Amino acid sequence: KFDVLQVYKPRGRFSHKGNYGHTLIIGGSYGKIGAVLMSSEASMHAGSGLVTVFIPKCGYQTVQTAFPEAMVVTDKNEAYVSDIKFDINPSVIAIGPGMGKHAETVDAFYQFLLQNEKALNIISENKKLLPYIKGRAVLTPHPKELERLIGSWKDDFDKLEKTKLFSKENDVVILIKGAYTATVYHDKVFFNSTGNPGMATGGSGDVLTGIIAGLIAQGYSLFDAAFVGVYIHGRAGDLAVLRSGVEALTATDIIDFTGDAFLDLLKKNKKDYQEKPDNAS
Repeated sequence: KFDVLQVYKPRGRFSHKGNYGHTLIIGGSYGKIGAVLMSSEASMHAGSGLVTVFIPKCGYQTVQTAFPEAMVVTDKNEAYVSDIKFDINPSVIAIGPGMGKHAETVDAFYQFLLQNEKALNIISENKKLLPYIKGRAVLTPHPKELERLIGSWKDDFDKLEKTKLFSKENDVVILIKGAYTATVYHDKVFFNSTGNPGMATGGSGDVLTGIIAGLIAQGYSLFDAAFVGVYIHGRAGDLAVLRSGVEALTATDIIDFTGDAFLDLLKKNKKDYQEKPDNAS
């Protein structure tokens, strides 16, 4: 908590939405619009001033109805992303939630990187894309995607060393997600203290992606946004699980409790902030 507080960015009284960035979430496909919807909602709950969603046409009514705060841009294709074009200038782009691996989607992602030089399944299976995201990306792979990126490992120590090497070679922040999620950038590693087994549920990773993107939009560095996002995501899950129990916890519960996690972060405990007497240990 106190590591997070050191980099936390409070809001000014006279600020406006333009001060807190514009997040673009790209993703979704037929049957998986929920993933990009959760990412976009989480981004705004994390504080992004504006959120735009780029999705295939099939998701338009869903997103506009379920998340009216978002702006929506649609692909020309009905069922999947095939041509990534937009006329906005976002502060950060999160790409991938629910996007799938259709051949046209893979090509669209490749062309997007070539044209914009911004950016996992697609990356982990097409490593020729890695040079285009050097120094610009936070990668949030699930375990199988991580294995495809860094290779298999003998144990957790080996996994950590290989992840650090991958981060150095590609100059990216990368997460090793799990019970104590590690945020890795070169040789710098933060292990997270929040979270619970109830968060092992579909959509939890999409929510994390959205939270991290929302923080980057507000001006956090890639590394700070990643480790703060992981902490807030886990703390929201810890607060949500008190109501639901581990079995019933859902990804949307994590979104609902993101605000509570920020309130908890800023809650001052007098005994932690009082000056200690000179003779105190």
